[in-house]
Amino acid sequence: MEWLFLYLNVMKKNILYALMGLSLMVVTSETIQAQQKEIQLTAEEIEIFKEAEEKETEEEAYDESEYDIVIMDIGFNTWLTRIAQPKGYYTQSFMERRNYLYVLEWNRRVLEPRVFNPRLYELQINYDPEIDYGYDVNYKLYNYFIYFQRRYDQHLGLWVPRI
Repeated sequence: MEWLFLYLNVMKKNILYALMGLSLMVVTSETIQAQQKEIQLTAEEIEIFKEAEEKETEEEAYDESEYDIVIMDIGFNTWLTRIAQPKGYYTQSFMERRNYLYVLEWNRRVLEPRVFNPRLYELQINYDPEIDYGYDVNYKLYNYFIYFQRRYDQHLGLWVPRI
């Protein structure tokens, strides 16, 4: 009796898989047909897309550096706009010197996960002091190091991280 029940369950699963395969084939053929149709844009959409392209081209022309930095730490952008010193407060050379020292210490800690929390120091930072990353990149990186030290109670240098 048990083998009959087991056999029926296997049969149900096979039928279910067959039905799923058929529905997948139907969805796939409908998707291909939909992709072959041309998308009709409204006049408003065309205008918005053109404006976005023009704006993007203008922004690229005014970009002072080819480098950018993206920091994905919840709360950092809010801290940067509300608490950190404004742009222009520090010179680029000051931030470059500090960033170089902070990066050296950061990368050392990444390589020692038994000593330093590997959740805080996951990846190495590729920062070359011979490259001019521009003011904005150095500003964000420097302020991230200050934010990081203050938020997680870490000390990456000999000095106290101050705002």
